[in-house]
Amino acid sequence: MSPDARVSRRERLRRLRLAFSKTREADRRLVPLMAAVALAALLVCGVIGALLGQLVAGLAVGVPLALLGGVAVFGRRTTAVALGSIEGRPGAAAAVLQGMRGPWRVTPAVAFTRKQDFVHRVVGRPGVILVGEGAPARVGSLLRQERRKVARVAGDTPVHEVSVGDREGQVPLGRLQVHLARLPRALKARGIGALDTRLSALGGSDVPLPKGPLPRGRPR
Repeated sequence: MSPDARVSRRERLRRLRLAFSKTREADRRLVPLMAAVALAALLVCGVIGALLGQLVAGLAVGVPLALLGGVAVFGRRTTAVALGSIEGRPGAAAAVLQGMRGPWRVTPAVAFTRKQDFVHRVVGRPGVILVGEGAPARVGSLLRQERRKVARVAGDTPVHEVSVGDREGQVPLGRLQVHLARLPRALKARGIGALDTRLSALGGSDVPLPKGPLPRGRPR
């Protein structure tokens, strides 16, 4: 193993320990839930193996499943804690968007008001997605204005509007990544960069947005 690889591995382990520590402090149910899911997986596989007369084989299958179950619980609880720590803060949607993996180009705060309403621009396989956060009435106006600007550059590329919030017709912050990931595909991956470059001519803003502690990961 090369020195760079060892350093990278140590850094990943350090971040994992830090994430576990912070999540456990904020979520007292983390460890009991991880243990319960792991034990349940091991028990089920052990019982099935015993019924089939293959107890050792059942336990051999159960151990990795137990580990995967514990890791899955850890990932979900960590994400929930991270979302809870930034929800309600200006720019929370931008932090979630910037945590998406894959061919997504995010430009935060392409439009905003003095009352901290924002519109963020995302370019991905579904086309252009304008994501607004703030007071619904003001955000709706911002989205319409930005859509007109984007449409002049995007041409036939679909332009989607998303308002983040808990009211009817809005997308909750915790479902934002999933919502974008499920939009119908309209662009090939190689066309995303070219479109984002053209849209960058529309400009953005220098509004400083808070950096949320949301871990980078795939949409859930």
